[in-house]
Amino acid sequence: MNISKISLILLATIISISLVSFLTSCNNNIKNNEELSEVEREKIIEYRYGFQIDTFALNPGEVKKNEFLTDILLRHGVRYGTIDKLARKSKNIFDVRRIKAGQKYSVIKSKDTLNKALYFVYENNPTLYTVFCLTDSLSIFQGEKTVEIVRDTVSGKIESSLWNAMGASGAPHILSVELSEIYQWTIDFFGIQKGDYFSVIYDKLYVDGEYIGIGGIYAANFNHSNYDNFAFRYVQDSLKGFDYFDEDGKSLRRTFLKAPLKYSRISSKFSNSRMHPVLKIRRAHHGVDYAAPSGTPVFAIGDGKIIKKGYQKRGGGNYLKIKHNSVYTTVYMHLKGFAKGAKVGKHVKQGELIGYVGATGLATGPHLDYRCFKNGTAIDPLKMKSPPSNPVAKAKMNQFLEIITPLKTGVESSK
Repeated sequence: MNISKISLILLATIISISLVSFLTSCNNNIKNNEELSEVEREKIIEYRYGFQIDTFALNPGEVKKNEFLTDILLRHGVRYGTIDKLARKSKNIFDVRRIKAGQKYSVIKSKDTLNKALYFVYENNPTLYTVFCLTDSLSIFQGEKTVEIVRDTVSGKIESSLWNAMGASGAPHILSVELSEIYQWTIDFFGIQKGDYFSVIYDKLYVDGEYIGIGGIYAANFNHSNYDNFAFRYVQDSLKGFDYFDEDGKSLRRTFLKAPLKYSRISSKFSNSRMHPVLKIRRAHHGVDYAAPSGTPVFAIGDGKIIKKGYQKRGGGNYLKIKHNSVYTTVYMHLKGFAKGAKVGKHVKQGELIGYVGATGLATGPHLDYRCFKNGTAIDPLKMKSPPSNPVAKAKMNQFLEIITPLKTGVESSK
């Protein structure tokens, strides 16, 4: 092969390689351009209140004190006649007179030089909103925002109170109220002490990325006086909804509540010889005194019938007596007043309002003197044992255990 032929072959090879490189480069550029176009095409579109919000001008606000719908819409160029028609037309869906100070709203306008108000959206609560169409149709409808549910676990130790411990753990304070509701039949929260600890698995709720409250509580353990008190949420009867059971399937719900009121403290316990704060003599005090602000609601600790109501001149002041069954009777004394409808002969339900804390009779301050009788004999209310409600049925125990096993592991590991 002569030199000229070799040169031609080398030249052809170089041209071929260059052409491939050029085509590859072009293809890569085309591919990159396609990818960029795809990214542009897939740009996230934001929706709010069901509207593609980037096609409108959104004007958010908050209802001010003594501000009405008319005040808001007039500022945005809506005429009196339109506002009046809208208010009358919306009554069956939402009465605009119920707009409250502090609630959020948005006026949605056209995204052009006219900047015309097209919709008014009032946020009834964090999830529900009402849309008022400001155009010729003047239609009104309601919608709900998507709620994001985030499962969380929290634990803490009591130093002073459950409320403070919950805050110190970074959890919402309302969770302490919910725990007191769950354990109201089994734990006396007026008697919890330093060193007690808790663990809870629950849901946090978010709307538009903003925390709005807690959802369901699925499992909890409250260790009181070195004793574990587990609570697991379980639906045994779909018609009755969920209830809470311990690890053995026993219901936490009892025949009697542990205490007849909330948010108080014990100022005096059951005693056969107590120095009376007013009379200054020693005599029996067969009850428990709960110190609480005047007007604090008092509830029946169990189902029963009011058998006595009146004013006890010997020192008890306004009082109610409830017969729960053939064995137990309870008495509530020093009441400021009685609940509406509370009268002799009325049947009351567990947790039903019966009166309010007061200082009637011989009392140095507002408190409830709560007494329990078993077969006519006074007993210490704090030591009264209450039988549980129906446990998990044997036929459902395997399902129950399967559900609670990972939950129990969760609350135990978060100590």
